[in-house]
Amino acid sequence: MTPQTAPASSSSFYTAMRVLPRDRREAMFSLYGFCRAVDDIADARGSSSSAQRLAELERWRADIAELFAGRAPPHLTDLAEAVRDYGLRRLDFEAIIDGMEMDADRDIRAPDWATLDLYCDRVASAVGRLSVRIFGLGPKPGEALARHLGRALQLTNILRDIDEDAAVGRLYLPREALIAAGVASDDPLSAAADPKIAAACAEVAARARGHFDEAQAIMAAAPRGAVRAPQLMAAAYRSILDKMVADGFEPPRRRAKASRLRILGALLRYGVV
Repeated sequence: MTPQTAPASSSSFYTAMRVLPRDRREAMFSLYGFCRAVDDIADARGSSSSAQRLAELERWRADIAELFAGRAPPHLTDLAEAVRDYGLRRLDFEAIIDGMEMDADRDIRAPDWATLDLYCDRVASAVGRLSVRIFGLGPKPGEALARHLGRALQLTNILRDIDEDAAVGRLYLPREALIAAGVASDDPLSAAADPKIAAACAEVAARARGHFDEAQAIMAAAPRGAVRAPQLMAAAYRSILDKMVADGFEPPRRRAKASRLRILGALLRYGVV
């Protein structure tokens, strides 16, 4: 996927981006394309070695360096325009690549909370720090929103994808929560099949809810036009989290989907100026 590629029209991200003016929407699509490209590299476990994946990510790091030196490679033309128009920062792009390297280097298995928080900051909140500049949110509330909403979304993803991640040898639930729940193994498949994992998931869900609450308070105080897209993202992902909590986390689990009713409600409330 090239950084000019737009997300699938059925995705929550695409729905949220549709409420943006065209120039901001196109900038978000170019950012999405970059994120998708490096994420695909990190996840290409069956077709490439760790060394190959890390080398590919290093080439992306070099491409970003060229972009910020005023020599954007042809495949980053649209992204370069977004960088120029919205003052996007090189360090945030590099943080995203750092996060992908954490996945590409080795399979993550029960990281401690500090490592998991660093991972969430790199793969989610760094994306948020770039996004809020495109949305037009000011620096202080923008940084705070990126911190909390990014972590809320990523923790929700981790809970939703437990079984899919376990199938490829990954376990993102924090070690401290697993130990407190009595889950003795950090083997992804064994941990995912242990009924006691539900207590660890509940702790992660509580943290995600806390981040959603903080994000909502920030958005409530922000200019309406600058937070329409993140409001829709928050509505979609919080509905996923609420569904998982209501269903419980004991195996077997069903993959939760965003509530169309909640998204529609958010569209009616935030989708127009």
